[in-house]
Amino acid sequence: MIRTALVSTALIAGLLVASRADARPPVSVGQAAQATAADAAPFLGDWTLALQGPNGPGSFTLSVKVDKEKDKVVGEIGNEAMPTQPITSISKVDKSLVLSYSFTWEGNPVGAVVSLMPAAEGKVNAQIDFAGGAYVMSGTATKKEKDKDK
Repeated sequence: MIRTALVSTALIAGLLVASRADARPPVSVGQAAQATAADAAPFLGDWTLALQGPNGPGSFTLSVKVDKEKDKVVGEIGNEAMPTQPITSISKVDKSLVLSYSFTWEGNPVGAVVSLMPAAEGKVNAQIDFAGGAYVMSGTATKKEKDKDK
């Protein structure tokens, strides 16, 4: 657990100093509209993101749901090193769900884009692009058991 916290802390610190030269281009949400409940249906539920980045592995929890009061798709993301962050900007690009949010790290705002992309055999790939491509983590998203039927 301490190792995960240290790796996560190194990950976030890397956001502030990582070179853009080696980063993949960020996912662009362009003119994408807010995702509807129907758009997000395959992605609703609680997920575990098992990702790999330049500074090593990282695990995140992600929750995607419909706020019935606001009739809007919303989410939350977190891990051991950072408090849970709300996500309110969610769009659908092709078959992928794209969730954008920002957080403050050591007094600096950091933008992040989470992409959930359907893959072969019912699997889902995941990517988090921090700070406009300064640090990118990729891997898989696994829906938690209680949510697999949603």
